[in-house]
Amino acid sequence: MVKGIVIAGTHSGCGKTTVTLGILSALTMKGLKVQPFKAGPDFIDTGLHTAITGVPSRNLDIWMCGEHGVKECFSQHTADVDTAVVEGVMGMYDGHYSTAALANLLKVPVILVVDAYGMAESAGAIVQGFISYHGAPEFIGVIFNRVSSPAHFDMLRHAVRGVPVLGYLPDDADFRRQERHLGLTTAQESPLAPYLIEKLGEAVRAHIDMDSLVRSADCSTPSSFLPRQKIRTASSRPGIRIALAYDRAFCFYYEDNLDQLKEEGAEIVRFSPLADREIPDADVLYIGGGYPEIHAQQLSGNAAMLESIKTWVDADKPVYAECGGMMYLSNGIHGFDHEYFSMAGVMPFETKMERSRMHLGYREIVLKEDCILGRQGDRLRGQEFHYSALVNQQPDTLLKTCYILEGQNREEGYSRKRILASYIHVHFCSNPAAAQHFVNFVRKES
Repeated sequence: MVKGIVIAGTHSGCGKTTVTLGILSALTMKGLKVQPFKAGPDFIDTGLHTAITGVPSRNLDIWMCGEHGVKECFSQHTADVDTAVVEGVMGMYDGHYSTAALANLLKVPVILVVDAYGMAESAGAIVQGFISYHGAPEFIGVIFNRVSSPAHFDMLRHAVRGVPVLGYLPDDADFRRQERHLGLTTAQESPLAPYLIEKLGEAVRAHIDMDSLVRSADCSTPSSFLPRQKIRTASSRPGIRIALAYDRAFCFYYEDNLDQLKEEGAEIVRFSPLADREIPDADVLYIGGGYPEIHAQQLSGNAAMLESIKTWVDADKPVYAECGGMMYLSNGIHGFDHEYFSMAGVMPFETKMERSRMHLGYREIVLKEDCILGRQGDRLRGQEFHYSALVNQQPDTLLKTCYILEGQNREEGYSRKRILASYIHVHFCSNPAAAQHFVNFVRKES
């Protein structure tokens, strides 16, 4: 038996992340071992979960990983915990792969978060609609956010029928986090100071019935959820070392991707393109997504690291980069304020931030040729989420594309020498052989 809850919201921005963080903080304060999860592909919320609990948060994305992959991930990481907390995505019923669909798949009960600002008795009608909607999962309670006073909460509580009201969070400016052009501040930039984490936890303990929440969180785990046994025989083949860029500028990685690389014999060595002077001793360079445009001046000013990357590429050593990582490998970044900062200069184009051109959505790629992710014809799934575009591309006979984007009528995956760079954040669970291909490719190239 697993104790678990899904924190769902009536809409984006209703406060489900704030409530989730408060509940994670309160449960951690109680000394419980908590495993956080995030519905969908979001990187930022998982980082905040991890900052509070000290446990890597996992993405549960049905489209990218499939139902089996989601069940397997949930089971594997709840085997020895006291409770699991899954933060939903968007409004509870929004999208084909909605929070409600995930809750039903995992058979985990739901707590609904309702933004109560400017609302009183009408909240009862909203809650009633959510709990009686077609395909509704099991509900164990409602939590109201942005409640102005105890009297306000009494009006809200008495208006709700059919589901317990577990409590509320008060309307507090400290709980409103700084927004950015790609969402919210990342955990690596410390948006949640220790005092704020503690304040959130105390607010939850003061205004939310945590005992009832924990008692109601039991959920069954059918045998079909049990994770597969990973049976690996000892291998005489050498392992590989992956130099992983990880700091405030580059922090968007799926934790399951890194786990799968480790299972295939990879050792991951983290370094900071912002602070370090050179790439550590390794066989492959992996630069994920993040916010290089925000830290462009510091990245551009670290001449020693930029020179180290050029030396690496000139030595024909393999590089894999996603989104922000590709921007870093380009000739330079044009920021939102039109200021230009030079970058590594190993890809023959520049990138430009454009507020009016957001690229967002799930993507399925088909490999045009063998590469670090797989063989020609292999398919992988991921997501695209950026405001930048490639500009000022220079003629370069070495540059080619390796991906076809299914249904997009365009090609992606820019390859030059031993570099593969793309805007697509690929999830390795979408193709079980991806991590093995990655490691074997590097072994072959080393």
